[in-house]
Amino acid sequence: MLGVDIKSFRSAFQGQVFEPADIGYNEARQIWNASISKQPKLIARCSGVADVIAAVNFGRDNNLLTAIRGGGHNVGGRALCDDGLVIDLSRMRSVFVDAATKRVRVQGGVTLGDLDRETHVFGLAVPCGIVPKTGIGGLTLGGGVGWLIRKYGMSIDNLLSAQVVTADGKVLTASPSENDDLFWALRGGGGNFGVVTSFEFQAHPVATVLGGLLLYPRAAAFDVIRHFRDFITSAPDELTAYVALIHGPDGSPVVAVIPCYCGNVADGERVLQPLRRFGSPIMDGIQEIPFPLMQSLFGPSFPDGNQNYWKSTLQRDLPDEAISAIVEHANRLESPLSAVAIEYYGGAAGRVPNEATAFPHRHLPWDILFIAQWINPAQTNLHRDWARSGEEMLRPYSQNAHLLSALDVEGDDVIKTAFGPNLVRLSAIKNKYDPTNFFRVNQNIKPGAQADAA
Repeated sequence: MLGVDIKSFRSAFQGQVFEPADIGYNEARQIWNASISKQPKLIARCSGVADVIAAVNFGRDNNLLTAIRGGGHNVGGRALCDDGLVIDLSRMRSVFVDAATKRVRVQGGVTLGDLDRETHVFGLAVPCGIVPKTGIGGLTLGGGVGWLIRKYGMSIDNLLSAQVVTADGKVLTASPSENDDLFWALRGGGGNFGVVTSFEFQAHPVATVLGGLLLYPRAAAFDVIRHFRDFITSAPDELTAYVALIHGPDGSPVVAVIPCYCGNVADGERVLQPLRRFGSPIMDGIQEIPFPLMQSLFGPSFPDGNQNYWKSTLQRDLPDEAISAIVEHANRLESPLSAVAIEYYGGAAGRVPNEATAFPHRHLPWDILFIAQWINPAQTNLHRDWARSGEEMLRPYSQNAHLLSALDVEGDDVIKTAFGPNLVRLSAIKNKYDPTNFFRVNQNIKPGAQADAA
C-alpha cells in the first residue's frame, strides 16, 4: 500500500523524493555529525510550502515517524529518523530583507551564513548563533544565543512572526496578533508544534564589530577565566564575550577569550582594554571586522564528517571552585578537537521575564558547554564519557537546566528541566496543535493528556 502511495506522492511533489534505492539517497541522509547514521524510509526535500503540506499529510496518513530537517546541525541528529519520513527544508533558503523596516523574512531551511550574507548588504544583522552552517529554524525554536544576545536579546526576542504547517496540514501564522499561544510556544519550545516554513525577524544596525581572539597559555586558564568572569558581569550590553579551552593551530592547549563588541568601535576599544591588558597573551587578534566574519570564526571548528557529542549546563554563578573544576576537566580531554566553552549571556536577554516566552532560563546567564569531537568511531565511549562526566561534575554549581540546542538524545527528566516551569503551558499548547504527538522527533513535549498519563 505504501509503495502505491509513494508513487502518487512523487507525482504531486515538486521537490525531490529519495527512497533508499535512489541515487542521491545516501548524500541526502548525511548531516555534519558523523556520529549520526540513520536510514529514513523516505526523504522529501521540499521546494516550498505546498510540498511541506503534502509531506505532512503523507506522513500522517501513512502513520510514518516524521523528522524535520532545516540546517541539520542539531548535534543529536534530530533532523533524521530511522524507517520514517524526513521533511527536508534544506532547499528552502530564500532571505528577503526590507531595509526600510529592518524586517527580514527567511525560509525554514536558511542557515546563519545565508542570513548574514543578505542582511550585511544593508548594514543589518539578526541576533543568531555563532556557526554559519547552523539552521535558523532549530536555533530559533530552541531560543537562539549568539554574539548579539546581550545587546539585542535572543533570536526569539527578535522573532516577529512565523508561518507554520501544523500536524493537520493547515498553514497558520503565529504572531502577537494571530495564534498568540502558538507564537509563545515557538519561542523556545523546540520543534514540537509544526513545520516552520518561514520566520520574520527584526534586524538591527550592525555592520562591523570589534572582535577576534585573545589567546593565553593553558597554564593561565584559571586566572584568565576568573578575570573574565569579574569583568563581563559588569560590561555594557554591547559586549558579548565567551571563553574557550581549546587547542591552538600548533596543537598546544590554550585558553581563548573571544569578545564581540557591536557598538561604536572607539568605545569598544576602551571597553576591551581591561581584557586585553590582563596577563600575558600569546596572541591578540582583536580588530574591527565585518560582522559576518565574526560569525564565521568558529565555522572551521565544526567540519562535516567528524564525530561529535555535546553536554551543557546552565548556571546562575561561576564560583572559583567551578572554574577550577572546569579547567581540570579540560586538561583531561583526550582529543585536541574537543573543547570547553564558557558563555555568558545576561544583558537584554536576561531582562525578559522567564514566562514571557517558552524559554525558561533567563535568570541563568552562564552556559558551560563540553564539546567532544573526534575522528575514530572506535573511541566513541571515551569521548562521550568525558563530556558526560564534565556536566555531572558541575551539578553542585548548576541549576540542572539546559539549552535545547546543546542537547543530544536525552531522557524525559532532562527534557523536563530544559523546559522548566513553562512545561505545563507548553503541554497544553501541544495538545491543541498536535494532539497525537505527530511531531515527536525532537526534545519532545507530550500533549496534555499524554503528559498526565505519563
